[in-house]
Amino acid sequence: MTNAKVAEAENEKPLRHGYTTGSNATAATKASLLALLSGEEVSEVEILLPNKDRVTFQMVSQERGENWVETGIIKDGGDDPDATHKALILSRVSWHADSGIHLDGGIGVGRVTKPGLPIPVGEAAINPVPRKMIKGVVQELLEEYEIEDRGVSVVISVPNGEEIAKKTLNGRLGIVGGISILGTRGTVVPFSTAAYKASVAQAIQVAKASNCQSIAITTGGRSEKTAMEQYPDWPEESFIQMGDFVGFSALIGKKQGFTHISMVGMMGKLSKVAQGAMMVHSKGSSVDFEFLAEVAREVGASEEHIAEIQRANTAMQVGELMSQAGNSAFFNLLAYKCSEQINKHVGGGMVIETVLTTLKGELLGKAVVDDTGNDNRDRG
Repeated sequence: MTNAKVAEAENEKPLRHGYTTGSNATAATKASLLALLSGEEVSEVEILLPNKDRVTFQMVSQERGENWVETGIIKDGGDDPDATHKALILSRVSWHADSGIHLDGGIGVGRVTKPGLPIPVGEAAINPVPRKMIKGVVQELLEEYEIEDRGVSVVISVPNGEEIAKKTLNGRLGIVGGISILGTRGTVVPFSTAAYKASVAQAIQVAKASNCQSIAITTGGRSEKTAMEQYPDWPEESFIQMGDFVGFSALIGKKQGFTHISMVGMMGKLSKVAQGAMMVHSKGSSVDFEFLAEVAREVGASEEHIAEIQRANTAMQVGELMSQAGNSAFFNLLAYKCSEQINKHVGGGMVIETVLTTLKGELLGKAVVDDTGNDNRDRG
């Protein structure tokens, strides 16, 4: 590492952790119940997170009725803000006629409508760990105040949740009406991929529970639209926006029992997959133009074109060059290498199809590799 790089690293500020919707809902619940029990206003509480950290949360509002208290908290995503960053999360706690702890979602918390998620169909989209956390703080306070025979109702709401949910994958997962209350560690690790990977895994589980026979993994909304045009008879649940997580998505697909996966994407990211990169974020991998030049050489491209590829700045530029040259075999071979690398990554036993498209959704090339390595590339 150069001195400049060392100095840059030393001057970088540590990234600040945020807290999950589940942690915030738990803290708001504790504040509401404590206010209901004590009769006093509660502006901050400490809770134990699943990762064993003890964290103090500040409340931003608290309203009281004859039989209830509702407390608001603002979710802080830290230095890795997502769609729920700065969302207002409310927890209304009241006494319930029946014994036990009754947890539900209110306005802006989604409701599960499809099987395959860790929450049964019809219930509020409050995941298992947050459910355990919320019920845990309620039980602790009831024991502390020596209350054994009173039921407690907890309703979690997110006033802007339905609007926020439009920026998430909830609709595809069959979660309607709002966001999910999530979190397994309690904290949001800056620039972590855990939340997105979890949503991808859930989407694949939903596809399996919906009896889909195959799944199409895509790098984003544009490539997903192209995938839907390629496979018009496939149900909506078959299409998974995997983002940058190629290898992870393929492994989860295999784990869920799928034997056929199609990947649809464009030159930039799929060029990396063809090289063997299974995580294709710009920070984690780069396009190897010598590799692309070798692919061109394999299909008989001219030395002039090969030299141009070696001097290229982007994979898209290479794609345009090969398109103008009418070299469809280049794209078919690149797609074949993608399928080959994914099959290698998952340990075989699958049929992997790759569809390579332009930014406008036009087909460049496609290829299929099955677990025996049969070459099904289109040589046209």
